[in-house]
Amino acid sequence: MIPAYYEFSNRAKILSGDKAIENIPYELRVLECTHPIVVTNRQLRDLGLVDIVLRALADGGIDVCAIYDAVPVDSSVAVVNDLARTFRDTGCDSIVAVGGGSVLDTAKGANIVLTTGSEDLMQHMGTEIITARAMVPFIAVPTTAGTGSEVTGAAVIKDTERHVKMGFVSFSLLPDVAVLDPRMTEGLPPRLAASTALDALTHAVEAFSCRQANPLSDGYARAAIDLIRDYLPAVLENGRDRTARLAMANAAMLAGVSFSNAMVGIVHAIGHACGGQCSVAHGDAMAILLPFGMEYNLDVAGERYGELLLHLKGAETYASTPASERPAAAIEAVRDILQDAARVAGMPTRLSQVGVTEEQLSAIASTAIDDGAMSMNPKDADVSDVLAILRAAL
Repeated sequence: MIPAYYEFSNRAKILSGDKAIENIPYELRVLECTHPIVVTNRQLRDLGLVDIVLRALADGGIDVCAIYDAVPVDSSVAVVNDLARTFRDTGCDSIVAVGGGSVLDTAKGANIVLTTGSEDLMQHMGTEIITARAMVPFIAVPTTAGTGSEVTGAAVIKDTERHVKMGFVSFSLLPDVAVLDPRMTEGLPPRLAASTALDALTHAVEAFSCRQANPLSDGYARAAIDLIRDYLPAVLENGRDRTARLAMANAAMLAGVSFSNAMVGIVHAIGHACGGQCSVAHGDAMAILLPFGMEYNLDVAGERYGELLLHLKGAETYASTPASERPAAAIEAVRDILQDAARVAGMPTRLSQVGVTEEQLSAIASTAIDDGAMSMNPKDADVSDVLAILRAAL
């Protein structure tokens, strides 16, 4: 059913394939840039992944004016502001971010500060508050296959003083170019590959069932789930399978486009709170909470979940399952994926396994209920509802 009104935007240019990175110098010149800052973290430098990008830039005649490798696991306001100062002090003209969601979100946050001419990201929290027509040219090179941040207009930055993950949302934050190269994810250990893949799965499922879902976001979500179903087992069995790695990178990208337009819901709201209050890794929180969030939404979003059974389990299972049983079967299919990831890669399946305690649940619930993602969930929730989900998942 087509909504009476919807909006959709995805202006990022996608470069996907082996040696896609070697095309970055050309893309920078198209953007009229020759002096980028490379944003990353020390671990990725130690692994040699950043060297692949640096060699491509040097071979293409691009002069890297600075390398900023101080991005932490959870991006913070202080780091964003420091990156913006480094950019200004070194005379850079563009950003090439190499990393996972934290690195890409840090680059987006710094872009807000740079474009607005301010000194502090905290002046710009909210949705669509960026009024500048031209952001700093930005190329994103993801090194995980999960967040989809390379094609989204959202950044999640942690306020370390208040222990809250804050959302910054604007279509202006979309990178100019997203580079999907299987070399960047080839070395991901199974545990991290599983966590990021289940993050992508959650993006797709929530985008498909949220209040802003539309025909275009639906198409991206369906395609993402198909790829995860077909290629996640191969990635977990053989991390050097470049075909599977590239497929999972595309799945994350497709899910990112979907949720950037349709948004996410209660699973992300609670997951953000778990991260802010208890430092639970985002992908782990998504994997654990997704089936419980779906169960909460079942009476409202069941028909939509039933449609997803086709993509979660394939045509044969979908055809042989009575229509009335498909919604519940879809939730069980998600649980099957999580159990397989737990068996093969050691993924946690309960919040208690990632350090969450009963005493922390009230603080998590109070934080989650104020998360912006909650407003897009297909079913309203209050603190008691969130507490019930948390206790079921503990």
